[in-house]
Amino acid sequence: MRKPRQTGIERLESYLVKLIQERGSDENQPGGIVLLLAILKGISRIFALVVAFRYFLYNSGIIRRFPLGIQVISIGNVTAGGTGKTPVTEIFARTLAQAGRKVAILSRGYRRKEAPWYQRIFTQVIDPPLVVSDGRRVLLDSAVGGDEPYMLASNLPGVAVLVDRNRVKAGRYAIKRLGCDTIILDDGFQYQKLKHSIEVVLVDSTNPFGNGHMLPRGVLREPARHLKRADIIFLTKCRGETGAIKEEIRKYNRTAEIVECNHTPRILRDVWSREEYPLKWLEGKTVCTLSGIASPKGFENSLRHMGAKVVWCDRYADHHRYDSSEILYALNRTADMGAEALVTTEKDAVRFPRFETSPVKCLYLRIAIEILAGHENFQDIINRICFRKNA
Repeated sequence: MRKPRQTGIERLESYLVKLIQERGSDENQPGGIVLLLAILKGISRIFALVVAFRYFLYNSGIIRRFPLGIQVISIGNVTAGGTGKTPVTEIFARTLAQAGRKVAILSRGYRRKEAPWYQRIFTQVIDPPLVVSDGRRVLLDSAVGGDEPYMLASNLPGVAVLVDRNRVKAGRYAIKRLGCDTIILDDGFQYQKLKHSIEVVLVDSTNPFGNGHMLPRGVLREPARHLKRADIIFLTKCRGETGAIKEEIRKYNRTAEIVECNHTPRILRDVWSREEYPLKWLEGKTVCTLSGIASPKGFENSLRHMGAKVVWCDRYADHHRYDSSEILYALNRTADMGAEALVTTEKDAVRFPRFETSPVKCLYLRIAIEILAGHENFQDIINRICFRKNA
């Protein structure tokens, strides 16, 4: 069975992502690539001007930021992809809910199925937001609601999850219809239309700011100096000495509380039956992987660190929507290689079509945030949210 081919757009996207993540000198590239990188660098400068002008409009009051009258915690980053926002959003939502807050997570629902743009123009103001979870039950699947919103809704009973491009509208709906008193804005650092109470920014300790360029030449969504707006900084994927990274962060923000954390594997689950396996099950096992995420190497290496022998890795573009032929190919390839399981990520698993039978085990790795240093800072933020008087 031949591997299903990715679309031309996905192949182009994967190539460009690999290109902009490289930190070598542009001059060392072949001639055609040098020209492409020069074009991307020119677009990056235009993008930087657009970003600066947009913040000028908001900071000067020409464009208004809308308050909701309750706590709004924004969780975001200055770079594109791969910093681990979803597990951090989950730990905030779960901790706040356990402390008695009625929490709603607002998301854009990146790469979910949407109506054509010409229909959205006339409906985005009047249509209610999509309610992925009302806090009691999950109402939408990942295709309609989005991968991360569906994951959060599935893992967070008691927490509402709403999806809409207009998160001011979604926030008002959460307050009025669902009785929420605390809003978490997923991927909210760049979303300025809604006024934030607390700004949480994630920085990947393994690749803080990429090659230093703005999109599309680099991974920065806005200049690193904008970290000065952060109230708390989560330094993610910490596995060693972080002194140099924290020193660099302090150049931009001398007062923000810093929390060091790592993405820690918790358990393995069967994609379809949800049967659980301890992490020790991986020791000595031969496995294959399938992933469509921003940073697949970290996932694959984590399996190796737990004792698995990874013999084949199948990678797709971030947020790839799998069809049955792609999953069947990966399962059959795993069986043909004599491997004992096909392992994927939780984010990928929500995009898998249903299979009644499988030639090998198909498992996903459940990841959670483990706070390594700065736990007092995190608890202080939670206390501040829970006991501070609402505006």
